[in-house]
Amino acid sequence: MLRSVRPISNGLRACGQTAARSMLTQAKPTASVNASRAMSYRVSAPARWTVPARLGVRYASSGGLDKSAITERVLDVLKSFEKVDPTKLTASSSFTTDLGLDSLDAVEVVMAVEEEFSIEIPDEEADRITSIAEAIDYIANTPEAH
Repeated sequence: MLRSVRPISNGLRACGQTAARSMLTQAKPTASVNASRAMSYRVSAPARWTVPARLGVRYASSGGLDKSAITERVLDVLKSFEKVDPTKLTASSSFTTDLGLDSLDAVEVVMAVEEEFSIEIPDEEADRITSIAEAIDYIANTPEAH
């Protein structure tokens, strides 16, 4: 047997707020309301645990970048700088001594190398890169470089 809730709007007008609240709390939901609540609490199958693609296992390529390819690309980056004389470029050139770059220019070179190889070199390590050979070695030992 279904019971329904009596309309209480008339009672609210006649009573104060306290009495109206007690009338609301005493009202009992109908069977159809109870059935709809039961329907909303469905038990579903357990979800499968999957590893997101970005957290999956990644394997570095067997050899990484070839050192000769790294050298060529670093030299190309330096050739694009106006302050660098291309005739003085060698794989062992120092930024300050051989190429005549100041510290700000050396920072710009390291930033250009980061952009070329799509890597980010931490500031402490970037300060230690003072020659083309050191830049090449750093990139060769960085698996993220490409």
